[in-house]
Amino acid sequence: MPTPGYVFRDGGPIPDDELKSRNTTIGQTPDVVRTPSKPVSISTTSPVNTPTSSRSTFSSATESHALANADQDEKGAAQTGHNETEVRDLGWNDHPDDVPKPLVGGLPNEELWLLVRRFNKQMYHVKAINEPPPGGLDLNIADEDEFSPDKLRANVERLYMTVIVGVIGFGKHIARLRSWREPRRTSAFCAAYFVAWIFNLTVPILTLTIIVLIAYPPSRDILFPPAPLALVSSKTGGVQSPMAGVLGSHDSVTGAPENYKGEAVEKEAGNFVNSFASIALSSASGKKDHGNPDSDPLNTSVPDPTDIAVAGADAKDNTAGGSNTIKHDKTKQPMEDAMWTKMRPIMHIVGDVADGWERFANALSPTAPFPEDGPRLKLAALLVPVLAISLLTTSAMFMKMNTFFVGFGFFADPIIWRAASWLNREFPNWQKLLEIRNTILKGVPTNAQLTVTLLRVGEAHKAPLPPPPRSDEAPPDHPAELDKDELTLDASDEEVHEAIHHDAESKAIADGISTTSGTAKPKHHHGARVLGFLKGTTKTGVEAKLGIDKVRATAGSKTAKSHLGILPKPGEYLPSGPIDFKARYKGKKGWVYISTSATTPCVSFSSHASDGTGEQTTNELEPIFSIPIEEIQELKKVGGLGWKSKLIVGWATDRNVADGLEIIDKSGNSWKLTAIGLREELFNRLVAMGSQKWESW
Repeated sequence: MPTPGYVFRDGGPIPDDELKSRNTTIGQTPDVVRTPSKPVSISTTSPVNTPTSSRSTFSSATESHALANADQDEKGAAQTGHNETEVRDLGWNDHPDDVPKPLVGGLPNEELWLLVRRFNKQMYHVKAINEPPPGGLDLNIADEDEFSPDKLRANVERLYMTVIVGVIGFGKHIARLRSWREPRRTSAFCAAYFVAWIFNLTVPILTLTIIVLIAYPPSRDILFPPAPLALVSSKTGGVQSPMAGVLGSHDSVTGAPENYKGEAVEKEAGNFVNSFASIALSSASGKKDHGNPDSDPLNTSVPDPTDIAVAGADAKDNTAGGSNTIKHDKTKQPMEDAMWTKMRPIMHIVGDVADGWERFANALSPTAPFPEDGPRLKLAALLVPVLAISLLTTSAMFMKMNTFFVGFGFFADPIIWRAASWLNREFPNWQKLLEIRNTILKGVPTNAQLTVTLLRVGEAHKAPLPPPPRSDEAPPDHPAELDKDELTLDASDEEVHEAIHHDAESKAIADGISTTSGTAKPKHHHGARVLGFLKGTTKTGVEAKLGIDKVRATAGSKTAKSHLGILPKPGEYLPSGPIDFKARYKGKKGWVYISTSATTPCVSFSSHASDGTGEQTTNELEPIFSIPIEEIQELKKVGGLGWKSKLIVGWATDRNVADGLEIIDKSGNSWKLTAIGLREELFNRLVAMGSQKWESW
């Protein structure tokens, strides 16, 4: 029985017999058929005239393209039961519970949405490259990638969600072992260690344990039984009450509640970045935001919050008796420039560390469609010689070799320098060849490379993957499901129950309730009234400014046209995707339309398109522009407003700004689309559709 979903007939020239039966010369939006539920009709053909050339194949592009098109043993809804001449909607505008499960074989939907959600935050700008990508997988970070605080923020958030959370988890496992609260497990580790120590086999036993953990995944849960991260105390190794007061998630440090898997960790990562000062303040607010519009009058008239912070520090120095010659300080600007310059390599180092951690994680626990055993067994095989050498090497020999290498590194600088010069001359890219992504982890993806491969799986089967669900509701204020029978912590059911539930007293204090009398504490609202007045005044000013932009746009101002529609009205929701996306081009309302025909896939913009209800809006749809997917050279996310304007508008109106997307073809022609409600989803489809080999900028 075919998997439920919408079926779109799109693309390609219209047959003559079908054309005669229609009063249109150019295609219309696709028919939608809901199977097995009640059919919904929309028109049947593409709104663009596509050139008649053969569709490019993915098999010769990268390993990611090949895996996306390969036939998998375990299939999901996006991979089965579909006629490949049509595009199917698997629930882009449906409730998450109504989306088929799983969308991709071997991967729960929440895991898929977690990857896509983080991919959206990480990717800003991609360019197509001609040469084969290193390691066989595209979407690597370009060496010339420029620094911007929002990209630094994304990399630090990734560092937190991967490395820092992983290290915290490892530390809590060590605390559990040292606490002797799990006596049988700790006794086994203790006995193995001291037996190995007695027979001088400490290093071989440690190496053998690592090999077993890598090669045999079930051993990981046996040696290190999992437990909710927030439930384990890093000091005692026992049960503790989560910092959030309730165990609403298992993989977060605070245990905060979440609507969908991974949201709590993502919020923790955001708050982790926000806690930094100075440069992190710029990252949190988005100064020099990647993709800011070139001109924004509102942005230039708003004070810089980071300058306020610096001015406050200067004022503090003055009041403390410091030198009152700040305007004559010749070190201020050079030091600021030097700090911003040094941030680029720091950003790259943070990104490389996060990439390496993700690759090791994906090698140890692969996700379909990537191979399950190859990378893991390769890592284990690399440790076998280490095991053999450790069995044949005494501790004295080990120390002797170490001291030799220390001395050689200290005194052999001329030899090392000449050897490096020869390598640079004979093999200019030898450092790249030795990177782990090109050696022991070749073919193992980062999370971004894994995500784009999963997106390509949907595109290869004409079933684009539905975007992560959006929810404005607060996460549930009750503990997440926990199987107490599988919990190996040495604690009674009463202790676990008390720890994972809300601390009533803390909650009462947070709600402003006296814990002794049970009455609400008096609250002063004078500050709130003043803030509300300022917020209302600012909102009026913002709306007036945007109203003036409408007049200026009518008069022909290009800058004003780019501001039209950037603040959708409250409650405005027009379902769109996976084929059509509401947007503006040069201020004109319309729809971006993706045609995946049997001839040449194209992306186009038309001022007349379906609104997603199934009713045709016009008889003839003439695209303003049409770009073949294979001709796209760059995709760049651009902001609807400058970073300061976003802060003011977001605070005053409590509304999201609809951002834009710039498309550049191989000839250098550029098309800038604005006010795209589903900008991330459109970007993901365009990245995943073609055979381009992308590089992240």
